[in-house]
Amino acid sequence: MLPATDVSRRINAERLLLVAWFRALLLQLAHPLIAAGVAEHSTFRGSTTAAFARLRQTVHAMLSLTYGTEAEREASLDVIRAIHRRVNGALTTTSGCFPAGTRYSAEDPALLAWVHATLIESMVLVYEQLVEPLTAIERDRYCDDAAQVAIALGASSHEVPRSWAAVRTYLESRYASGEIAVGRQGLALAGALVSAGGGRLSRRLATPSMSVVAAGLLPPHVRLQYGFAWNRRCERRFMRLIFLLRLMRRTLPLRFTQWQRARMIVREHNRLQTEGGTREEHRQSSNNTSPAEEFTQHM
Repeated sequence: MLPATDVSRRINAERLLLVAWFRALLLQLAHPLIAAGVAEHSTFRGSTTAAFARLRQTVHAMLSLTYGTEAEREASLDVIRAIHRRVNGALTTTSGCFPAGTRYSAEDPALLAWVHATLIESMVLVYEQLVEPLTAIERDRYCDDAAQVAIALGASSHEVPRSWAAVRTYLESRYASGEIAVGRQGLALAGALVSAGGGRLSRRLATPSMSVVAAGLLPPHVRLQYGFAWNRRCERRFMRLIFLLRLMRRTLPLRFTQWQRARMIVREHNRLQTEGGTREEHRQSSNNTSPAEEFTQHM
């Protein structure tokens, strides 16, 4: 698999894109087969500790795939593939358009494509909302870059979208298919996700805020399926929270807003550029030295 491009490194460096993962996971759980796989095989809703341990693993995999060596990238892909091999089963009850007994597998190319597309759309939308706008070329490059990962994990190269327009078209086609319908397991998992953290302060402050952010980021029809309350008051609160997140990103030092590994890579890249520039300036200076100056330098 080829290394990530500059635009992927820039986007994936942001800690605030945890918000994008939150949105993407809710969209993924809206698919009954994915919700069943998570409900039956994941421990992320078992406790707050388990949820954050799963998050750390996800962050580590993303950083390795974006900033790691070829060996690190392949090792991360192997770990993900091993997890996917263990996730398979069948629906115990009818959910949406899927009857009871429908088989699911985390290695299913169609499910991999849905997981991939929801994540990529979420990353781009949240980055542009909280960090900075992207050009059309940058959006397409990010989509094409990320497609490599999905295909390496088993998604079909014919189904994985490679441009921003293709991502949006793919998602709309899935919504129109009737497959994306929040079921009982999806609702339970979403409730656990939104209320992660059991302390009193969390229940009074963090949980309501997470609910508003979650609802505001979702497409309206998916928001409705999850039963998130939404009105003008919620809309105003959502916009205030987004404003605060954007303000934090612009005012806090990079050590708080970007992953440490990303900052290290950028520093190393800048150092090499500086050294290369210095060497080039020295070479050009040497080429421009007159015969008399060259004679003097060798005395």
